[in-house]
Amino acid sequence: MNKILVIGSMNMDIVIKVKDMVKAGQTIYGEGPSYIPGGKGANQAYAAACLGAQTSMIAMVGNDDYADVLVGNLKTAGVNTDTIRKRTDCYSGMAVISVDDQGENSIIVLPGANAKVTPDYIDENISKLQECDILMMQMEIPLETVVYAAKKARDLGKIVILDPAPVPASLPEDFFQHFDMIKPNETELEALTGIPTDSEENIVRAARQLIQAGVKTVIVTLGKKGAYLVEKDRAVLIPSPQVEVKDTTAAGDTFIAAVASRLLGEEPLEEVIKFANIVSSIVVSRSGAQTSIPKLDEVNEYIKR
Repeated sequence: MNKILVIGSMNMDIVIKVKDMVKAGQTIYGEGPSYIPGGKGANQAYAAACLGAQTSMIAMVGNDDYADVLVGNLKTAGVNTDTIRKRTDCYSGMAVISVDDQGENSIIVLPGANAKVTPDYIDENISKLQECDILMMQMEIPLETVVYAAKKARDLGKIVILDPAPVPASLPEDFFQHFDMIKPNETELEALTGIPTDSEENIVRAARQLIQAGVKTVIVTLGKKGAYLVEKDRAVLIPSPQVEVKDTTAAGDTFIAAVASRLLGEEPLEEVIKFANIVSSIVVSRSGAQTSIPKLDEVNEYIKR
């Protein structure tokens, strides 16, 4: 069983259903709100645990009613939450999410306690880093913490995976050298490289730019098209099952958690990504963040069908 450590964000998702996405200067009606545990870090931890990995999380929540709900929901999936601190000087992270009739979403994140996850807090919990096989991170905590933890993990010989969302305005010059695997979507890949991702050729070209910068493996998620696996000597598109899309929230988080949950097994990486595509297709057919994430037995039953 893979031992996965997630360092990252925990948010209460405030979800509003809309017919179409709001435009600048426009006022529209919505349905809701629904309050659903989320945050890219918590989603990854929840999904990894649901898919059978031994999972721990380093994170922070605030001094509000959301804190216990967020931590308690991770516990229901089997995540070790011993290193999630409840602070008294700030609120828990929140995300206001609009989901339209096509299942697409737009998200506004309020960092709250996530901004308090500092390098010092990583040092306080260095034993978790020493114990894990794989470290997963995202960009909803301070950039300096992401870089610091990645360097520490690489020094310890761990596999380091990054979901680069949201993409910062600027990155350190040596940033990509600290990651074994990075999983952007098309929009994030374009933001990271400056290369338009309007064709498969450009997607591969942009991914190879990240490899030249130091990343070993790039997996570009393409929604209903599947995912592009790009490494130094190969680039292959791995299709995804076609399903009716209800809500894309947490699909990318679950995808990379599914990859991490199987990464150290005997399967080729292409088969691992096929599995991740299947898990993500289940997620987008449901509503919400962690409420949409399946357990391993559900995925296995889906594959049998």
